[in-house]
Amino acid sequence: MSSEKSLIQKYNIPGPRYTSYPTVPFWDEDGITTNNWIATLKRSFEESNQEEGISLYIHLPFCENLCTFCGCHKRITKRHSVEEPYIDTVLKEWNLYCEILSEKPKIKEIHLGGGTPTFFSPENLKKLIDGIFEKAERHLDAEFSFEGHPNNTSDLHQQTLFDLGFKRSSFGVQDYNLKVQQTINRIQPFSNVKAVTEASRKIGYTSVSHDLIFGLPHQTKECIIDTIEKTNQLKPDRIAFYSYAHVPWIKGVGQRGYDEKDLPTAEEKRLLYETGKSLLTESGYVEIGMDHFALKTDSMYKAMKDEKLHRNFMGYSASKTQLMIGLGMSAIGDSWYSFAQNVKSVEEYSALVNQGELPLLRGHFLTGEDLVIRKHILNIMCNFETSWESDEMKFPELEACLEQLAEMEQDNLVEITANSLKLKEDARPFVRNVCMAFDLRLIRNQPKTRIFSMTI
Repeated sequence: MSSEKSLIQKYNIPGPRYTSYPTVPFWDEDGITTNNWIATLKRSFEESNQEEGISLYIHLPFCENLCTFCGCHKRITKRHSVEEPYIDTVLKEWNLYCEILSEKPKIKEIHLGGGTPTFFSPENLKKLIDGIFEKAERHLDAEFSFEGHPNNTSDLHQQTLFDLGFKRSSFGVQDYNLKVQQTINRIQPFSNVKAVTEASRKIGYTSVSHDLIFGLPHQTKECIIDTIEKTNQLKPDRIAFYSYAHVPWIKGVGQRGYDEKDLPTAEEKRLLYETGKSLLTESGYVEIGMDHFALKTDSMYKAMKDEKLHRNFMGYSASKTQLMIGLGMSAIGDSWYSFAQNVKSVEEYSALVNQGELPLLRGHFLTGEDLVIRKHILNIMCNFETSWESDEMKFPELEACLEQLAEMEQDNLVEITANSLKLKEDARPFVRNVCMAFDLRLIRNQPKTRIFSMTI
């Protein structure tokens, strides 16, 4: 087999992260009408609410400071007077959805993402969640989670959310090296992360997660070793060990203050990951899907073992629902049959909702072919294998897709049989490349400009 270095050189190309299929750049140009989104929403809700329940992703976009590694949609402000009007608007949007649905929603998942959800006061977060449940009920297997900044997440934040049913906390750490932190404008001492992690456990959270990133500017192998050693002292239940996505050409991401010469090369970046992975594995963590690790006591590990791991716009989840409603500026909803994204400015979002309109910017109605490809890509991302033994998993261009994997087969990365595809252990760094072979929308419409981060 080719050396790992040559494989990285060969397969390190721009590609999607596949939190959805089709990926957002390949949604139909005509998008989706509000009526079509509502129709698929109703269909999915009626098919799944009673047994499975639904998920809510609530986007809370405000941050006091700009972290220059971040590619999320956010609003930088130190004015906390924005909190209450925004929450009022989110609750109005939720009421619009509740008027559409045929019965009381059973909420299985809530995820508060950002931005910085803990920018909001505990009182306003309570107002938000109480308002959601005025017209909904909790699913028996509910799992609620929030993202917190270690510098501003107070014990009262955590206690308030815990009392509201949240049992999973997630803290953005990225890297503990001061030079790296200064470059990405995210300075937070280990003592702050230790304090919020220990507070989570004391209060009773059943799963604490830390986000780490490899490939950041000025990051070295020594940085990763130090970061993982500090992480092991705290022993979070889950770790998201993400590849930094350098996409400064996308408007609004704010990736500035450094350039590509400050970033590790592809080979150096992969070494950072392998170093971190080795240290985490030695400490009892198990690799889950792509770029995620969990202790064997965590529900995500059990979901992987039971082949129930799911992936959506929130990343990997141990709790699958067919329907996910996105609330807030730029949030994306998923009815399984279609996607819909909200407008990306707070002002436009607020104006549309206050006029009684769903604040949709764009969307995509999945074709029959899209749905089959989506299942294959989910299988590859979550289970590192897929099958077309059943007729419903076959599609006319399957053979052409498999031909694109011939070189990966020669490199002993994938095993292809008459009815199945399986990634070998050495193929895990290249899982996005395998998905790209099935991505018919990407194959048919190769972008003329760079729109994706590198796959490795």
